[in-house]
Amino acid sequence: MNPSQSNLAQDWMERLQASGYRLTRPRQAVVEIIAQSDYVLSPFDVFEKARLRHPRLGLVTVYRTLEKLEELKLIQRVHRPSDCQAFIAARPGHQHLLICRSCGRAEYFSGDSDWVEPLMSRVGRDLGYAVEAHWLQLFGVCERCR
Repeated sequence: MNPSQSNLAQDWMERLQASGYRLTRPRQAVVEIIAQSDYVLSPFDVFEKARLRHPRLGLVTVYRTLEKLEELKLIQRVHRPSDCQAFIAARPGHQHLLICRSCGRAEYFSGDSDWVEPLMSRVGRDLGYAVEAHWLQLFGVCERCR
């Protein structure tokens, strides 16, 4: 875990506690696993990794912790085309994701791109909508996996 990921995990734990969430060691392991990952992780991925630290960890604990992290907007949900839902650390500001279908590595790119906003405006205009929000996730194969 690099220092910024360690700080992120610590920040999340403090925010969970401030929200009244009891932070047990298994829950801490779940927080650390997702905070230190540059990859999208399914609840089962998190479960398998966290169980290496806490063999008695239950899958329900993973789901509840992920649910609370999402409620606090610390993680964001990723909907993979041919797989179950997954999660990744949320970044501040409006961001979009490019996700490798092979390894699950995720790259963020700015929501202020000169092509994203005009595209959303055009789609809304062409279909008669006032677009209020969007969530853009692109899928492909990263350079490492090709």
